[in-house]
Amino acid sequence: MTHRIEVLATVLLAVGAVATAWSGYQATRWNGEQAKASGTTNKIRIDAARAQGLSQAQTQVDVSTFAQWVDAYAHEDTQLADFYFKRFRKEFRPAVDAWIATRPLKNAEAPLTPFAMPQYKLAATAEAERLDAEAELSSATVRRNIQRASNYILGVVLFSVSLFFAGMSTKLGDTRLRTITLALGYVVFLGTLIWIATSPVSLAV
Repeated sequence: MTHRIEVLATVLLAVGAVATAWSGYQATRWNGEQAKASGTTNKIRIDAARAQGLSQAQTQVDVSTFAQWVDAYAHEDTQLADFYFKRFRKEFRPAVDAWIATRPLKNAEAPLTPFAMPQYKLAATAEAERLDAEAELSSATVRRNIQRASNYILGVVLFSVSLFFAGMSTKLGDTRLRTITLALGYVVFLGTLIWIATSPVSLAV
C-alpha cells in the first residue's frame, strides 16, 4: 500500500509540474495577447479622436460661413451673400438647400438653422462613431484576454496546491492520512485540469 501511494504521488508530482508549467506559459501568452489588443485599442481611439477633431473643425467652419452668409443676406448685400454661399463646404450645401426649401423666413415651423436638418451629415463624424464602436469591440477583447490570463494564473495556483498535497503525502507516517492527502491532491488536480482543458489556448506562431 505504501509503495502504491508513493507511485501515485510521484505520478501526480510529475504531471502536476507539467500542468503548472503549461498554465504559466498560457498566462504569459494571454498577457501578451492582452498587450497587443491594448495597443490596437489605443490606436483606434487615437484615430477616433482625430476624426472627432476634424468633425468639430468642419462644423466650426460651417457655422462661421453660415453666420457670415446670414449677415450679408440680412444687409441685402447680394454680392457678399453669393460669395459666402459659393464657399459652403460640399457636405454643408445639401443641408442649406433643404433648409432654404422650408422657407424659414415665412414658415414658423421651419428649423432655426441648417444644422438641425437631417441632411447635415459629416463623414468625419460618421468615421468617429465607427471607430468608437470598433474601439469598444477591441476593448472587449482586451478584457477577455485579461480574464483568460487570470484564469491560467489561478490554474497555476491550484496545480501548485495539488503538488503540495502530493508532496505532503510522502512525508506523513500514517497510511490513512497519506491516502487522504494524496486523494485531495488528485481531486484538486483533476478538477483544475478539466477546467483548464476547456480554456482557450494561445500558441506562438
